[in-house]
Amino acid sequence: MAAIAADRDLLISVIAHAGDGNTHPLIVFDPADADMAARAQLAFGEIMDLAVGLGGTITGEHGVGRLKQPWLAGQIGPDAVELNHRIKQALDPQNILNPGAAI
Repeated sequence: MAAIAADRDLLISVIAHAGDGNTHPLIVFDPADADMAARAQLAFGEIMDLAVGLGGTITGEHGVGRLKQPWLAGQIGPDAVELNHRIKQALDPQNILNPGAAI
């Protein structure tokens, strides 16, 4: 992550649960600075790719959330993502419970 921070000229801190290796990267940026926000978004994607590439996970003790959805297929595979969407459709055919979410 230090290399990603240096490459993107950003401050990235890591908050972690030492007992289970669960990390929460914290990217410090000014959302009013469009260039910095774009670099932060790229850094976030690189961190997600790094986690999956090292055999880790993009999430820990909770669901993936909308921000990390683009990396979910890389984590669990496209078939598992599709299965989640099919289960959601079966349980919520009108898509009124958390619209747009899988489960």
